[in-house]
Amino acid sequence: MTATPFAAVLFDLDGVLIDTETIIGALWAEIFAGHDLQFSAAEITRLTSGQRFEGVLRQLDEERGWKAPEDFLPMINERFNGAFAHVPLIAGADETLRALRAAGIPFAIASNSERNRLHLKLAGAGLAELVGEHAYDPSVVGGVGKPAPALYEYAAAQLGVPVQDCVVIEDSAPGARAGVAAGATVWGLLAGGHLVHDGRAALEGVGVTHFLSSHAQLREALGVGVPAKG
Repeated sequence: MTATPFAAVLFDLDGVLIDTETIIGALWAEIFAGHDLQFSAAEITRLTSGQRFEGVLRQLDEERGWKAPEDFLPMINERFNGAFAHVPLIAGADETLRALRAAGIPFAIASNSERNRLHLKLAGAGLAELVGEHAYDPSVVGGVGKPAPALYEYAAAQLGVPVQDCVVIEDSAPGARAGVAAGATVWGLLAGGHLVHDGRAALEGVGVTHFLSSHAQLREALGVGVPAKG
């Protein structure tokens, strides 16, 4: 096992460290149905994966001509905030973070989640203490989320490393596009819910060429092992 060539690792959250696809997909399906919007599970994933709420609403307007009522954003914020008291991890995600910490390789999370919801998810998954202060949302860059590169650029700067020396671990096209635009190396991790829904084609479409299907593979590719317990 060789040492990683990267100065730091920048992670997306949903679908990369925590397995929220089922929770999020079911919530969106209920919300859409309540407003007479009918989508297949695959369409919901395409519309919502890696997107901020505003991006979802913009696509609904562009593709269906549907404009959200005034109370829509507050309603979905409340619904989503209540859903993350207990969040399943992608298998091995905590081991990857502990292995990076043991190897002295800095890491951060850059997520399109709203700030409060980001921290609800980390707490619900038991990752809050392990991640510490290095979890960033679009509010730190003026509210501009992925696919703009600013969030990944900011996360790298907070770790004190050039973003070009980082590897970004992503599962969605908007997030991968952000990493590519920032100048980082981008790897696609298709695990958890992606075992059912494979987003490889979407990631390839924005320039991702290296793919992994588990955190065990990711740790091997990064050259870090699972730290011994004790």
